[in-house]
Amino acid sequence: MIRSALMNVMKAAAVKAGRGLKRDFGEVENLQVSVKGPGDFVTLADRRAENVLFEELSKARPGYGFVLEEGGIVEGADKTHTWYIDPLDGTTNFLHGLPLFAISIGLAREGQIVAGLVYNPANDDLFIAEKGQGAYYNNRRLRVAARRDMADALIGCGIPHIGKLKDHPRFMAECAAVMKRAGNLRRLGAAALDLCFVASASYDGFWERNLKPWDIAAGIIIIKEAGGFVTDADGGPDMLAKGSVCAGNDAIHRQLLELVRSAA
Repeated sequence: MIRSALMNVMKAAAVKAGRGLKRDFGEVENLQVSVKGPGDFVTLADRRAENVLFEELSKARPGYGFVLEEGGIVEGADKTHTWYIDPLDGTTNFLHGLPLFAISIGLAREGQIVAGLVYNPANDDLFIAEKGQGAYYNNRRLRVAARRDMADALIGCGIPHIGKLKDHPRFMAECAAVMKRAGNLRRLGAAALDLCFVASASYDGFWERNLKPWDIAAGIIIIKEAGGFVTDADGGPDMLAKGSVCAGNDAIHRQLLELVRSAA
């Protein structure tokens, strides 16, 4: 387990914000919901959790900048460090009573992600990683799956919702290409957790486009520290800027990337 001062700060902030999410999840039918766009909802729980994370991390690491899902970019005096915060990844699952949602916290130092945490308050699942320190699920060291044959692989994906109609044709083409080769596909609705499931070998691979930096910052380093490979969905290194990911062990990542790119 990682017991650095940095990880202690991240865990404390996530657990504190998670208490409110757990409470609100139990009363989800009473939450007020505002609509950002078709199929894309923001709850009061989301905003409250982000406020807690911002306050706790600002107090523990004054001067660090933020990239927040709801609050946008907050410039810090320390230009070398930036937090990437998603207070509630899997909002639609949360609103429908599905216990697959998470807080995601990633920290970049001079543009490189150096620490990540993904926490599901519904079941207290905690995934963490710090550069050079490995990745862990609760107290267990993580390693990506060893499968190398795509026909045996379970592949996760993200399906564009109704508000992203223009992305449907491309996804359908990519999905068809992967379905012809992969053992099976899954779509769970929370990219931060999807990436952690690759790191923990529950998935053999995962790809998704049109993501935000806060969706994937933490998951990227968790996969890397678990021995996995992750690029953008076109094979490039800048996932945060491109807003897409393709991940797996070396063999599955390579095969999945070829399939996704061939469908373009």
